[in-house]
Amino acid sequence: MAEGVPRRQSTLDEVAELAGVSRSVASRALNNAPHVSRAKREAVERAVRQLCYVPNPTARALATRQAGAAALVVSGEDPSIFADPFFAQVIVGASAALEDADLHLMLCLAASDRGRKRVERLLRSKGADGVMLMALREGDPLARVAEEAEMPVVFCGRPVGSDPRWYVDVDNVGGARAATEHLITAGRTRVATICGRLDTEAGRARHRGYRDAMLAAGLDPYPPESGDFTESSGAAAMRALLARHPDLDGVFAAGDNMGAGALRALREAGRAVPGHVAVVGFDDLAVARLADPPLTTVSQPIEGLGREMARMLVALIDGRDPTPLILPTRLVVRASA
Repeated sequence: MAEGVPRRQSTLDEVAELAGVSRSVASRALNNAPHVSRAKREAVERAVRQLCYVPNPTARALATRQAGAAALVVSGEDPSIFADPFFAQVIVGASAALEDADLHLMLCLAASDRGRKRVERLLRSKGADGVMLMALREGDPLARVAEEAEMPVVFCGRPVGSDPRWYVDVDNVGGARAATEHLITAGRTRVATICGRLDTEAGRARHRGYRDAMLAAGLDPYPPESGDFTESSGAAAMRALLARHPDLDGVFAAGDNMGAGALRALREAGRAVPGHVAVVGFDDLAVARLADPPLTTVSQPIEGLGREMARMLVALIDGRDPTPLILPTRLVVRASA
């Protein structure tokens, strides 16, 4: 280097890269924050010495306020929701991504006034470095609370009537369209749908995909029969559809649990699947593979939802500005259609 030319100051990103850790881990290690393993802390110290890195005082002050945890908030009232296969897989994906960043995962349930106030306190007290929000319904006050939060917030799916800056979602419209097109291509012309809750964006988007496919094929969409993504609601919706449309020959259920319920109701009614009625679900949960007959379904990357949501949150905590992400879906053909 020529004499008199100042040496470029190394950056925290370069320290993290050399140490083989994320930027947030490097920052917490430099500031003696908790929840950093000894091996990673020592790797960061070696990188600092090698690069002659000098921490920025402002960044140091901010880093010392990190809580070392991220919260996953689900808008629901029943704690057993975390045992639901869908949410369980999301938690697995989020946990893995947060562990890579040395962040703990906090689980919060919020639907009652008490639960929402607890989450509001968490957001305002900075008891976490960031929050991931799931299962919001139309008009959910948590969406407003999230908009006013001073910490990073990432949505799993877009809430109805809101346009958050950061979210991870799946191609619900395209997946539902592919499911319905599969039924139509198989010669089914009287195709009904068991939609999810229409006060959720996933429920609306999957119903939109069904309608798009029916109209594109020159077929009249049936009025939807709604369920709440449970097996029992799928069975009840299927019975209602059979009562109103005894000649239907295809059903798109906007969730595998509802699809399994539909199979049960069809079996009880003496309708052969797929002989009399073909059924397609959405999610590709274990229940789809274990159903009788095995359920044709739209596979979405559920663990990927949790993983990418957590990665996006870590990027925000690190001071980056990620873009929203839509994950692809694919049709998995089995015996039910």
